[in-house]
Amino acid sequence: MPERILVTGATGFIGRHIPALLQARGYETHITARNVLPTPPGITAHGVDLLHQDNAQRLIRDIRPDIVIHTAWYVAHGRFWTAPENTDWLEASTALAAYGAEAGARRFIGLGTCAEYATEAGDDAFPWPEARRIAPATPYGEAKATLARRLAEMAEARAHFSFAWARLFHLFGPGENPARLVPSIMIALREGREAPCASGRPIRDFISTQNAAAAITAFATSDVTGPVNIASGAPISIAAMARLIANIAGRSDLLKIGTLPDRPNEAPYTVAHTGRLRREVGFIAPVSLAAEIRNLQIR
Repeated sequence: MPERILVTGATGFIGRHIPALLQARGYETHITARNVLPTPPGITAHGVDLLHQDNAQRLIRDIRPDIVIHTAWYVAHGRFWTAPENTDWLEASTALAAYGAEAGARRFIGLGTCAEYATEAGDDAFPWPEARRIAPATPYGEAKATLARRLAEMAEARAHFSFAWARLFHLFGPGENPARLVPSIMIALREGREAPCASGRPIRDFISTQNAAAAITAFATSDVTGPVNIASGAPISIAAMARLIANIAGRSDLLKIGTLPDRPNEAPYTVAHTGRLRREVGFIAPVSLAAEIRNLQIR
């Protein structure tokens, strides 16, 4: 009998890509979201607000999943960094994991963030490993780091329950908020408008949501535990990313780098060390950054 997996936040930026990947691997796939859209045959949808813990407990008891992939969180653009909803989701996520463990789930996968890591002075050229010091600078990062600690404690206290923590770096993909870097440039160029940018000097690690979802699926269905960076491991400056988008669009003339002010206190280098993802999970992103940008351009 195939194992049963529950994916929360399955209409979200990353969660929307995971159910089909699980189904293709032969898992019995259940999804949940507040407003569930029509789903492909073979995937069972549940409309549930996980912030109401009695609903979450009932859902877990009804499904009795073997594995939970928890992608739901509050992610309103520009607000999620400091939003009070982070505390709500921390408590709801802790409860969901506890309900899963009590109902016999053997594994819980949560989504973390590179914002959990400390920004250290003097390490502007070294990829960030999972062992890097945890020192979040935002309520969002703190809530995620706290959830990771709670899940680790929960797994340590239960012999047949493990946790996996997918620390995400910089995402782009379909359905992204139009104010974010990649879509804001694409939209401006498509409409024949200038695309203003800051200096773009900071170095980042970009991965598409499709590849991130594939990495999370591979991680979730493996036996690897603890934190794993979900990223490409390939450093690129924000300016180079902007130029790549403009070059592919054939409108480099409209890209105006340096016309916006830089953000204060922006980390100069945020790039993942992806050794665990490659060696232990066995996942390597199969598509080039340029190819992924081209795929987005034609949507």
